[in-house]
Amino acid sequence: MSTPGHRPDSSSDTPADILGGDLPYRLVATDLDGTLLNTAETVSARNLAALAAVTAAGARHIIVTGRSAGWARPVFDEIGYTGLAVCGQGAQVYDAGAHKLLTSLTLDRQLAAVALAKIEAEIGPLVVAANQDGLDGEVLAGPGYRLKIGSDLPVTQVAADRLFDAPISKLYIQHPELDDDALAETAHRVAGALVGVTLAGPGIVEILPLGLTKATGLAIAARRLGARAAQTIAFGDMPNDIPMLNWAGYGVAMANAHENLRAVADEITVSNDEDGVAVVLERVFGLG
Repeated sequence: MSTPGHRPDSSSDTPADILGGDLPYRLVATDLDGTLLNTAETVSARNLAALAAVTAAGARHIIVTGRSAGWARPVFDEIGYTGLAVCGQGAQVYDAGAHKLLTSLTLDRQLAAVALAKIEAEIGPLVVAANQDGLDGEVLAGPGYRLKIGSDLPVTQVAADRLFDAPISKLYIQHPELDDDALAETAHRVAGALVGVTLAGPGIVEILPLGLTKATGLAIAARRLGARAAQTIAFGDMPNDIPMLNWAGYGVAMANAHENLRAVADEITVSNDEDGVAVVLERVFGLG
């Protein structure tokens, strides 16, 4: 990746000038919520047109999302996306066209329970939800858990003792008093030697298998597609996108991005409600 914090604005220092070649990038990696999706949770016609143009030119588009494959599938169906996708913060490499998981990584439930206990010993009771493993895995929400984005996403309310009934890919945690940043920082400090911790969106602090990130999943998918990190341009908006932007040859943060992601981006585009993905792709790929 280019020097962190370097955000070229002039036409003399664009990604195309840096890399050269027939295509500036072979792989376009986009987050969903807050990035490719606008606040109405749809993909705009302009973003779709830009992605269609770059893929017609020979690049590949890959969606890299914190959503599980089951939660992401309605978006894929709506926009006709049939390629590979990285879902569940990197836990799943998913073939959208075949509706098939190529990889699936689970969170050790005993280790997760120990991590939760350590965090609660530090800050008091948490509100917890569990994302079950697999294509049809449910998101089980314990008492008091409320999803703050994606109002149409299915969540099943259960008793707390049912959260670990089946294999899980990750946990979602909330705290009645701490904000998202403070909760994520505390969870990482207290339990970061046991599990991964990331902030993926408003009210979405996640507990993951240790070492799992969007970058690890994207690297696996990119190899399948024959693309390297230096040939990748990536777009995101939240701290869970930091590993992906650091992995990619060029990282773009949305104007609505979290300050921690903005700090490592090579460029800050306009917001997800202003077609920020398309704005960059049109310039970089010379779309008319």
